[in-house]
Amino acid sequence: MSSVSVAAEWEQLHDRFYRKPELYSLQWGGARMDLARHRVACAPFGGPVAAIRDDSKIVQLFAESARRKLLIFSSSGHPLASAAWDRPGGRLVGMAWSDDLLLHCLVQDGSLYRYNIRAELVGPPVSLGKECFEQGVAECVFWGNGVVAITESNQIFCVPDFKNPRPCKLADPGIDEFPLCVAVIEPQYTMSGAVEVLLGVGDYVLAVEEDGVQQLGVGIGPLQRMAVSQNGKYLATFTHDGRLLVIPTDFSRIIFEYTCESALPPEQIAWCGLDSVLLYWDEMLLMVGPHGEPVCYYYDEPIKLIPECDGVRILSNSSMEFLQRVPDSTVSIFGIGSMSPAALLYDALDHFDKRSAKADENLRLIHSSLPEAIEACIDAAGHEFDISRQRTLLRAASYGRAFCSQFPRERFQEMCKVLRVLNAVRNHEIGTPLSIQQYKMLTAPVLIGRLINANQHLLALRISEYLKLNPEVVIMHWACEKITASPAIPDAVLLEQLLDKLKLCKGISYAAIAAHADNSGRRKLAAMLVDHELQPSKQVPLLLSIGEEDTALVKATESGDTDLVYLVLFHIWQTKPALDFFGTINARPLARDLFVTYARSYKHEFLKDFFLSTGRLQDVAFLLLKESWEFEKNPMASRGSPLHGPRIRLIEQAQKLFSETKEHNFEARAAEEQAKLLRLQHELEVSTKQAIFMDSSISDTIRTCIVLGNHRAAMKVKTEFKVSEKRWYWLKAFALATVRDWEGLEKFSKEKRPPGYKPFVEACIEADEKAEALKYIPKLAEPRERSEAYARIGMAKEAADAASQDKDSELFGRLKQTLAQNTATSSIFDTLRDRLSFQGVY
Repeated sequence: MSSVSVAAEWEQLHDRFYRKPELYSLQWGGARMDLARHRVACAPFGGPVAAIRDDSKIVQLFAESARRKLLIFSSSGHPLASAAWDRPGGRLVGMAWSDDLLLHCLVQDGSLYRYNIRAELVGPPVSLGKECFEQGVAECVFWGNGVVAITESNQIFCVPDFKNPRPCKLADPGIDEFPLCVAVIEPQYTMSGAVEVLLGVGDYVLAVEEDGVQQLGVGIGPLQRMAVSQNGKYLATFTHDGRLLVIPTDFSRIIFEYTCESALPPEQIAWCGLDSVLLYWDEMLLMVGPHGEPVCYYYDEPIKLIPECDGVRILSNSSMEFLQRVPDSTVSIFGIGSMSPAALLYDALDHFDKRSAKADENLRLIHSSLPEAIEACIDAAGHEFDISRQRTLLRAASYGRAFCSQFPRERFQEMCKVLRVLNAVRNHEIGTPLSIQQYKMLTAPVLIGRLINANQHLLALRISEYLKLNPEVVIMHWACEKITASPAIPDAVLLEQLLDKLKLCKGISYAAIAAHADNSGRRKLAAMLVDHELQPSKQVPLLLSIGEEDTALVKATESGDTDLVYLVLFHIWQTKPALDFFGTINARPLARDLFVTYARSYKHEFLKDFFLSTGRLQDVAFLLLKESWEFEKNPMASRGSPLHGPRIRLIEQAQKLFSETKEHNFEARAAEEQAKLLRLQHELEVSTKQAIFMDSSISDTIRTCIVLGNHRAAMKVKTEFKVSEKRWYWLKAFALATVRDWEGLEKFSKEKRPPGYKPFVEACIEADEKAEALKYIPKLAEPRERSEAYARIGMAKEAADAASQDKDSELFGRLKQTLAQNTATSSIFDTLRDRLSFQGVY
């Protein structure tokens, strides 16, 4: 195609060119589509088109039902889905697609309904609140991920984020009449980070936010229409006297002004990129730029303007067009009379195809600028929708690369990849007319997500593989849709079909697909699928959800993950009878041990039931003992009465259980004596009215009784627990010494011949009563004991005499070293040494 014929399709606006290629000729699947009779919502980035008959207009019905339908088409007019529109809540106020391709429909009572691309209702409706319901919605404005609604009472309500739909009320604008026009500045472009609503009121504009209202642009209006630019910085307005004004959103100045021929407000106003503004009246589309005369396009049918980041798509009854500024690279190649390096390179290819020597002449002219020319041809190819023109431009770039080795081949290859993807999705059957700039903003993963939502799984898979992206999300979505669409296929057959495709992606989550099968009522298929899941952390929870508790427990124990085992245990615990639960875990040691560990800390009664059901009586007994110890920690137990009875009964129960097993005779006797001691201590506390006996030892109990003067009770304890005479003497001697009852101690020593006088000596020395100790030291049978006792109370001569009687050289030497600090004492030991002639003392 010659440069002249290409440039002939352009329109010039001052020093810039615009083109309006037809993307698709629309057939609407044979349906009768008239935009004048329908409300239409078009998704950005070449997304789908939703249409519903406008109930605010009187329209002629042809061969169609009087019942309205929600119709969804691709941008190429290919039918995607339809559903009866029977939503309550009054008339439809507005609808728009969100960024994640959910169609949001706002009705008069403030209910917001959401539909997916298959015209299926998604979740319950979102209400804008009781106040909005009572006042009724009069108008709404959508943006990428939110909506603003204005009620009949001129109050403003907002859903700032569709993903987290929490309605809020903005500040009261304080106006009596409905605003002439409304526009919204998205939260990402405002200083406050919250949505800002612009209301055209009288000769000024109100900027309304959640926390206040600001008056802007006084004297600039009245304004009939407003449109905010893609970057949120500029505002295009149409005034009451037919002027188009472009101003910053802070209304600080007028950037440019154009007076239209008609003061009648346009039906639509939209930005075409950031370079021009489109105004649409019936049958005429006017494009106005900051300089030069505007460009007019005429239509004999209604149109819908769909703003994009780099232009405007124009939807009519019969076609989809794309109005955009011609890229600079394209102008440099196809501009009439262009002598740029890129134009000469493109012309050189034409001469080369004709076998003309002029090709070599052109290459010589641009030799120094060849990389620039190649880059321009590649860039221009990326902006083209016509495949043959893309091919020609890429051939020109390839031709130039043959004479320019330093140009990176990766740039050429990358553009070829992008164009193959774009051409695939632009196909009439797919109907996603993305430009290269839109594709870069949307990104490949998001495009793939849109394709799978439209059930274009094969194309999505091929693009994923071609771009070396993980195809897991595509295959998983396909598997879920396959399950939903195949209710009549037997589970085994469907499983084989699924596995044949799922094996293409290593590490895919079978659990997620199995969960979908379970939600679709295919529980058997879910169980068969989850068996192929390799990650226990995903496999086990799903097995529990489909009722396969035994299998889940096996998988959890095999994994060795205690958290998973506990997850299964708690689930079975809550869903099965106790005996079934006990039987299930008793056969699996790991599960059983983990349950016992947990129950010991938190579920004693349940653990006792488990031990009883499995015949582990000794373990029940140990639990009873532990429970009795818990009473000891209870502060109320130290006050004497009510809590000791149950505690003693627990120990007695434990004793009975221990006695039923031959291996635990010791524990049985110990528990019996402990219960007897506690009972006796409880009686002592009751009789003495002093909470000082419980949980003390037998020795401490005897000692406390003697200290309190209750010798009869002490003797009873001695008799009951068969305390030996030797131990008894030690305990009573020290107890009497504690209360300094020396008379009683002496009397006790004379009651009958004691097993030894050492307890009396030790008790007196401990109490620092030397005089009392001297009563008993001479009665010690062993000279060594007498010598050591004398030494402890500082009586060196007597200690030396006793040591000499024992004839123990080691004792003699130790006592001398101990008492050698005193000179007199040292001389005593020297005299005895000479007398006895001990050897090896020193």
